[in-house]
Amino acid sequence: MEEQNSAAFVVVGGGIAAVACAEQLSDLLPEEKILLITSSEIVKMITNWQKIGQAMESFDVTVSPAPSAFASRPSVKVVQAYITKLNRNKKELIASDGVTFKYKKLCIATGGIPKLISKNPNVVCIRDTESVNNFQNRLSGARRIIVVGNGGIATEVVSEVTNIEVIWVVKHDSITATFIDAGAAEFLLPYINNKNVSKGSKARHTCSKDTLKVLVSSATEGALSSETSQCDSNFNHGSALGPDWIEGFCAEGSLHGKRIHIEKQCSIRDVLTPEQRKELNLMEEVLPSDFTEIDSWPVYVQLTNDKVYGCDFIVSAIGVEPNTYPWITSENDFKIADDGGLVVDDQMQTNFDDIYAAGDVCTVGWNPAPNWLQMRLWTQARQMGAYAGQCMAANFQGKKMELDICFEIFTHVTKFFGFNVTMLGRFNGQGLRSDHEGLMRVTPGD
Repeated sequence: MEEQNSAAFVVVGGGIAAVACAEQLSDLLPEEKILLITSSEIVKMITNWQKIGQAMESFDVTVSPAPSAFASRPSVKVVQAYITKLNRNKKELIASDGVTFKYKKLCIATGGIPKLISKNPNVVCIRDTESVNNFQNRLSGARRIIVVGNGGIATEVVSEVTNIEVIWVVKHDSITATFIDAGAAEFLLPYINNKNVSKGSKARHTCSKDTLKVLVSSATEGALSSETSQCDSNFNHGSALGPDWIEGFCAEGSLHGKRIHIEKQCSIRDVLTPEQRKELNLMEEVLPSDFTEIDSWPVYVQLTNDKVYGCDFIVSAIGVEPNTYPWITSENDFKIADDGGLVVDDQMQTNFDDIYAAGDVCTVGWNPAPNWLQMRLWTQARQMGAYAGQCMAANFQGKKMELDICFEIFTHVTKFFGFNVTMLGRFNGQGLRSDHEGLMRVTPGD
């Protein structure tokens, strides 16, 4: 074993959780060697971290070339490799090129992969920084897109794109239901057509546009095939997006002006080619007169309400599932949660000694506090990664950590339609008892 491929701590992943874990280990045990192994050419770096009150926090995310990401931390070495095998008995990781890495303690932070709508080449997923560049390129020549999903990424796409027609397909009876109730959704509706530019709050902090464009172009060059969906689960996805990701590029279509049509309480039944639509003799739904009418679109969707719409491409933003490849094998029978995540205890350790997990890939296995819930967001990715690093360092020294205060109450700070949004506890009435009612008041904006 070459000494350079052996370390006390090995962290696999290039996202927020992995970076936060490596940073904590470096701070707590600066004399110990740390390897951060990522399959991407870039890693996510946390900047401008601020604590808001006792439990809340905000931060920016920038992308950095993997080799220089930890230049100021000599104990951390970043290695670009794609791990394909774990030999936990020997405490070894094997990469796709055959290189072996040895560890004393391992943290798995491989994130999540997008849930698939279809493998049609006109379905685009926006999950990681590397996929954003492809989205921008396709958007620049598009007249109409269909956005499927009702979470943060779907909301940001619908809010921020301009000069294009958008059909937004949501399975709930209000928009952005993953984060906000129907009352808040009603308040935000008037701002859906980019009114946030003048009516919303102050300009957001963003990562460097030039850096994002250059690095993403380099990282994705030649990586995607036109014969498969941009959501193909076999694609080697990079780390998840951070806050304000869409501000890093020009989100403009090819039309003049923006038009939005929302289809509520439905989902995608099928994705069809123009030929398939004709064979099935399906008629396209009639939209308002200011929408574009053409004989044939590159792709069509049939919704569960039987409506059919055509578009240039589909944006799939229906969530993610834990990226547990290559960890779960017959030799490595990790304990798996119902949602597919690696179960971790209150020390962020899996059911195997010296193997930890953090971020989207894991699911908490302890009884959560009454006002905390797990959501696969970048805020929790940072919190879990940092706490995992603390637990690994403590265990390395024969100690045990008390559960961090960040797991006492759920917190998330973000922006929707240009407005600051702060979420605390069970912010959307999750788990509300049947003998309780939620009272809402909506004050329309100017």
